[in-house]
Amino acid sequence: MRQRLCTATVHLLFPTLCVLLASINLGCATVRVTDPARTATEQFLMTEASVRAIEQLSANALRDRTVYIDSTYLTVNEQQFLLGELRAKMLASGVRLVPLRENAQIVLEVRSGGVGIDRHDYLLGIPAVVLSSSGSSGPTAGGVPLVTPEIAIIKNIKQRGFASVAFVAYWTNTGELLASSGPFIGRTLREDYFFFGTGPRTVGNIPTTEQPR
Repeated sequence: MRQRLCTATVHLLFPTLCVLLASINLGCATVRVTDPARTATEQFLMTEASVRAIEQLSANALRDRTVYIDSTYLTVNEQQFLLGELRAKMLASGVRLVPLRENAQIVLEVRSGGVGIDRHDYLLGIPAVVLSSSGSSGPTAGGVPLVTPEIAIIKNIKQRGFASVAFVAYWTNTGELLASSGPFIGRTLREDYFFFGTGPRTVGNIPTTEQPR
């Protein structure tokens, strides 16, 4: 009876061990190596979304006029690229930018509803688990946590970048409205797919998703 029980136990555990070994060999891991606070992918998602939003603005009413850009309402670091892209758009459209408000015919106030990234993760399988212990021995002995491997049958990481921009332009001396444009929203996308521990297969519309030459 004992031999039969052991044999049945081995038969039950063997498939589980195969799956675990396969997951270790094919393993899925999350590796985030970056010198700045944000990865290149995150930065491109936001900056390319800003470019797409700025492209939709119209500067026809400001052509050949001296303009001071007021960035008071852009207060987030992620919006600084958006401001630079706006300046480039104005210059390319024939607008003459000046550094001082008193030297400008027109004040252009630029604003943004937000610049950021939405992320959605999907996993069909068993996620990695961090084993913790309050004592000095056990899974976290020596201060090093023990993490079980992730077993991913299907995994999808979707990141969407968004940037909103608008401006209002008015005469410096009277404050009378001259023109307004926006708000417009630029969108970017990156998706990473993993199948049975292999991948990623990446699609998207930002530079880091382009295939290397």
